[in-house]
Amino acid sequence: MRVEPYGIDSVVHVVKRGARGMPITRDIADKKRFARLLYYLNDSYRCETWERDIKGLKAFERPAHWPARNKIVEILAWVLMPNHFHLLFREIKEGGISSFMQRIGVSMSMHFNEKYKETGSLFQGPYKSRTIDRDDYLLYVAPYIMAKNTFELYPGGFARATRSFDDAWKWATEKYQFSSLPDYATGASSPIIESNFLDMFGSAKQFRSLSRDMVLGKAGQRIIELSEM
Repeated sequence: MRVEPYGIDSVVHVVKRGARGMPITRDIADKKRFARLLYYLNDSYRCETWERDIKGLKAFERPAHWPARNKIVEILAWVLMPNHFHLLFREIKEGGISSFMQRIGVSMSMHFNEKYKETGSLFQGPYKSRTIDRDDYLLYVAPYIMAKNTFELYPGGFARATRSFDDAWKWATEKYQFSSLPDYATGASSPIIESNFLDMFGSAKQFRSLSRDMVLGKAGQRIIELSEM
């Protein structure tokens, strides 16, 4: 699917997949680095030595000598999967999403090749995107990105997760770290996502209900449309 056109304030669902369906992370350190990328690369200030600068700091702590943070996108939701990732953005600066995605792709590919002594692109090609143009659609997109995808990683697989929703929800919100789902489930603040976006769902309880509808298939055609990405 092509990258759709969008402008300032557009909400955009982005997917980027590994080349030939191969994993884009191989260990827990790679996964933690991905989460850090979502925070540290979302800044008009570009520092090639950012990993060295944050060494020894607390998680998501900003080096004191850096200028004030000036985000280039708003990240509304995210999930890291074994061979791809999903991001839900709001475009806040012209070209912000494309710039951010380029930074992510380059940084991950360079790190992967250096660490594992490989060559070539880590990803299969340009990212795919879909502009979310209706609020009712948005109410399904966020649970799809976070809940449905995370449930696919549940021990025993997605089918087992749907049969044991409560257990799977507990696992997804307490055990799997590499998603914004725990933030939505608890209403906790996050350095990565925009917490004011949570208000759209009314409450953590209502978000859980929407997520349940999504993973149990009650969203119907929406699931089919999103799966095509």
